[in-house]
Amino acid sequence: MTVLLADDQALVRSGFQMILSIEDDIDVVATAANGQEAVDLARRLRPDITLMDVQMPVLDGIAATRTVVAEELSRVVVLTTFDRDDYLFDALEAGAAGFLLKNAEPERLVDAIRVVAQGQGLLAPDVTTRVIRRMTRHEAARQTGSASATPPTLPHGVELTARETEVLQLVAEGMSNHEIADHLVVGEATVKTHVSNVLAKLGVRDRVQAVVWAHRAGLALPG
Repeated sequence: MTVLLADDQALVRSGFQMILSIEDDIDVVATAANGQEAVDLARRLRPDITLMDVQMPVLDGIAATRTVVAEELSRVVVLTTFDRDDYLFDALEAGAAGFLLKNAEPERLVDAIRVVAQGQGLLAPDVTTRVIRRMTRHEAARQTGSASATPPTLPHGVELTARETEVLQLVAEGMSNHEIADHLVVGEATVKTHVSNVLAKLGVRDRVQAVVWAHRAGLALPG
């Protein structure tokens, strides 16, 4: 997996590069000191994953993420020291496939790269809860303010099976594939198949978008 690191602090870039350099399946192909450099390098190198800081000069990480995702240059994991909801939701709306705080354990960072490279979305566990609460509040306000607002629906002729609906609800609760497998007493490979089918039927890019879809559709409620 090829990775592009984007952070305006040289020490942070060096630290991340050192963490990832010991992984046999991860290759850091370039580093960027600002968002514009990140976009330019992504256009040239097409890395599998871009680790994107939020606060950077020239072009901030949110704007850079929006461009990288829109041009399908790379999948983006946003990393920040700032545990702020506005950064989180701006990053997700820009198309980020994952969001982690910089104080996460190194193993968590490595796992995030592998998960997102496989086409899945990833949020830190506490972030998932905040996504659920924010989206639920936002949708309630939207429904109140607009009589024409309607929840999302599946394409004509497409239906989720009972098991797929159950898996979607568990994904919306923030469970990993491993946790879902334990909960349903099935193999993790089976869960992966169900999740892939759900994403395809919903027409969404990853688990993050599936969480948003499920809560907008009323299929899950925050616990």
